[in-house]
Amino acid sequence: MKFSDYKYERPDFTKVKDDLTALIEKFKNSSSSEEQIKAFDEINKIRNYINTMATLVSIRNSINTTDEFYEKEKEFFDETLPTYQGVINEVYKALNESKFKNDLENKYGKYLFDKIEVELKTFKPEIIEDLINENKLSTKYDKLMASAKIEFEGGIRNLSQMTPFMESPDRKIREAAQLKVAEFLAQHESEIDEIYDELVKVRTQMAHKLGYENYIDLGYARLGRTDYNSEMVANYRKQVYEDLVPIAQKLIKRQKERLGIEDFKYYDLNLKFLSGNAKPIGDKDYLVAQAQKMYSEMSPQTKEFFEYMVERELLDLEAKEGKRGGGYCTFISDYESPFIFSNFNGTSGDVDVLTHEAGHAFQTYMSRGFDIPEYLFPTLEACEIHSMSMEFFAWPWMELFFGDSKDKYLFTHLSEAVLFVPYGVAVDEFQHYVYENYNATPDERKAKWREIEKKYLPHKTYEGNEMMEKGCYWFRQSHIFSVPFYYIDYTLAQICAFQYFIRSRKNRDEAWNSYLHLCSLGGSKPFLELVKEAGLNNPFNDGTIANVMVEIEEVLNGFNDKNMD
Repeated sequence: MKFSDYKYERPDFTKVKDDLTALIEKFKNSSSSEEQIKAFDEINKIRNYINTMATLVSIRNSINTTDEFYEKEKEFFDETLPTYQGVINEVYKALNESKFKNDLENKYGKYLFDKIEVELKTFKPEIIEDLINENKLSTKYDKLMASAKIEFEGGIRNLSQMTPFMESPDRKIREAAQLKVAEFLAQHESEIDEIYDELVKVRTQMAHKLGYENYIDLGYARLGRTDYNSEMVANYRKQVYEDLVPIAQKLIKRQKERLGIEDFKYYDLNLKFLSGNAKPIGDKDYLVAQAQKMYSEMSPQTKEFFEYMVERELLDLEAKEGKRGGGYCTFISDYESPFIFSNFNGTSGDVDVLTHEAGHAFQTYMSRGFDIPEYLFPTLEACEIHSMSMEFFAWPWMELFFGDSKDKYLFTHLSEAVLFVPYGVAVDEFQHYVYENYNATPDERKAKWREIEKKYLPHKTYEGNEMMEKGCYWFRQSHIFSVPFYYIDYTLAQICAFQYFIRSRKNRDEAWNSYLHLCSLGGSKPFLELVKEAGLNNPFNDGTIANVMVEIEEVLNGFNDKNMD
């Protein structure tokens, strides 16, 4: 059965609510834990059905944001899901107050109840209207960014399609492409400011209604974080600043020397080699075929997984007009199918999708057998370990995708992974400022972004680009709008993925078996327990980043990047 055959129907939420309410009563009145488990199974069938329909709408709307049918269905779910969340909240209350709670903990594990405890702190009926408004604002932002039609180099481009021009060996084209994107953002600056201002206000309002001082602790709770807090994250950012930023700056210095550009500018950052960046040597069909070969050789489990994805057409990869930007992996519950969405644009990022998003998809494929939806995905920082580590496990096959430019790609991939971490923590520090200072003006936010950017990314100067110089770079970072505080998760996972990379160079089989085990655990444990289970060092602990970066820097120094042109 192919993705195009996956059937969508608008759920009858009146019936869904009645059915769930009846099952909750049945659960509460059960005379044994066995009866409660049966009732919970029935509840989960309904939950999986709703998740399936909502996911199909989300995917098909993001593939074509101009499709009127799925646009209306997306609006329907944006308005309806918060009320549905209220019913699920009643499910959680019933589980938490069960007279057979010990038996249920033995069946499902204590972590389910830890998750429920956090989840119950994120909802009251009083915030339903706020949740609806939040959904609509996030959708409005996505649609605005997908609407870009930029005239450039003889064609009309969306934002994803501008990326290759920003990496052009021709310096004038690189600068012009950056300015064109900035022009689009400038045209919509007041609208983007307004959307974000309203998002900050509605989230702060929800936090106050739920008894929080500001949105930060609520944001952490909504992400299901049970084993770390904002103080630990602040100390982690401090480690990044002290132990990783200096290494990142060395890489920038190497890039300047490699390119031989004396007046090195912001628009030169995306060009890694004078002869051009490493590019895939084929189109979408070629890359998918090479990915299939890679995964068939990597392991029996990855072979089965990727064949499943290709046969069922569970990849929508090419950039096109009206398509939402970015890339993601999601899971369609009733069909037990991962789905990969991206915007191929002819850059090395196309291959990154086939490793990064495939890492997410592989994890869900490996853990799809759990009885309860809560354990399908772990919390987001753990999810990103699967994706980022898969990028490194794929290294031995990169010649399939890049041919003679393989080493160029490998050096760029590892150096960009290092350079990403300071940016990721800058995004996080910015969001903590925003929600601590929720009455700040849009101009004050932009000024703060620029201040934080100079701290972690001191090489970024924007001479001649007014939008970026005044602090608008973050406008394109969709996570800031749609999932506050998510972005730090990528950096935490990167430190873990670096450890898998180091281990795989010493003993590939041991590292791979650990990774398989981690994927199979899904979301059945919290982040730090999964890290421990995988034999990885806790990224929050003092010294972890410093120790990891010693070995990563050794690998980087082993590349003769000046002679790769």
